[in-house]
Amino acid sequence: MMIGEVSDRTGLSIDTLRFYEKIGLIAPPMRNDAGRRVYGTDVLGWVGFLEQLNATGMKQADRIRYAKLHQQGDSTLRARREMLEAHREVIREKLQLMQQTMALMDHKVALYETLEAETETPQI
Repeated sequence: MMIGEVSDRTGLSIDTLRFYEKIGLIAPPMRNDAGRRVYGTDVLGWVGFLEQLNATGMKQADRIRYAKLHQQGDSTLRARREMLEAHREVIREKLQLMQQTMALMDHKVALYETLEAETETPQI
């Protein structure tokens, strides 16, 4: 598939896809006779995975390191698993903080609802 289709299907701009290729997040695709990039469909899953790592707050340098390990093949399975385990722990800690923050927000909203109800005066 051509870069425009990858862009359409992933929601990433063509410039972003080229940048990802330049920094090593995406392996360089094959080129057709005209020199245009031709991606395999596997790039869609890979880009989706990268975006999920990004959404969890994984730093770009770590995503690049992970991508390079991935490109090296099965000899890096342990290193990739260890990276993901470490990042999973970071996510777990963030989730716990977010749950605590949500509980605080729920408490504050309920408090304001109570205060508003107490201060409302009936209309005559």
